[in-house]
Amino acid sequence: MSDFWQSRRVLLTGGGGFLGGFIRRRLEREQPAEIMTPRAAELDLRDASAIRAYLAAKRPNLIIHAAAVVGGIGANREHPGRFFYENAIMGIQLIEEARLAGVEKFVQLGTICAYPKFAPIPFSEDDLWNGYPEETNAPYGVAKKALLVQLQSYRQEYGFNGIFLLPVNLYGPNDNFDLQTSHVIPAMIRKFIEAGERGETEVVLWGDGSPTREFLFVRDAAEGIVLASETYDGEQPVNLGRGEEIRVAELAGKIATMTGYRGRIAWDSEKPNGQPRRLLDVTRAAREFGFRAATSLDDGLRETIDWYVNRHKTQNV
Repeated sequence: MSDFWQSRRVLLTGGGGFLGGFIRRRLEREQPAEIMTPRAAELDLRDASAIRAYLAAKRPNLIIHAAAVVGGIGANREHPGRFFYENAIMGIQLIEEARLAGVEKFVQLGTICAYPKFAPIPFSEDDLWNGYPEETNAPYGVAKKALLVQLQSYRQEYGFNGIFLLPVNLYGPNDNFDLQTSHVIPAMIRKFIEAGERGETEVVLWGDGSPTREFLFVRDAAEGIVLASETYDGEQPVNLGRGEEIRVAELAGKIATMTGYRGRIAWDSEKPNGQPRRLLDVTRAAREFGFRAATSLDDGLRETIDWYVNRHKTQNV
């Protein structure tokens, strides 16, 4: 337990969500003075007056903004306007009201979707502005990138201490397994398990399997976020990842094997691939606050699959 946390009253937005739940549990180990995790019914981040009243009443001195409207390629294509507006307005208003309320530090979680579609590999934070994001998730990525500009300009004009972290694709227990809105790993896990249960001989996946992705186990992400909240005060954005990529087709084969699925994997090439490659340069996080991911992809996948299987069995009892 660090002395840093003993006087900290922490507002964690999105604390009831996938990543937020892991951040909350990691924060509890530090025993801060208070952890606030309001749900949307208690604090509507789209309403500036509601934010103002909440900050005046609760007086947090550290905010970790993890709340977001998120989803896979399908959800991003279906709701680009909502993904842009709600992610932008929640962050813009929360940062402004935090500044006015005298909050000491603001931790903003960005997204890997903010990087240019054809960013050099590995993605360096210095290349964040060298091109437009991949089209299917550009509205979400641009909305988040605008918050980086806000924090940097507020630091310059008002001396406001805001940091910006860029977690890569996350996965783990309690992820979103809804096939309409989920990301690639939970979608594959569910598809392969359900296909095996139904005796189906083929599973169809989006794209052609050629893109690469990097994945970070959610517990590692929470560790990096809490560590940065305590020790990093720089203006430059920081990647959070493992620094390893895997081709989507290889990932599908790996998950099929782990789930016991023995049928054919087919690819629907009429569906979008998304960004061609994703691989992070993770040296800045290691240098600035000593973060290195601890969980291998295989270990993280096993834990995630076991969690889903046990939950699936319980729901079907």
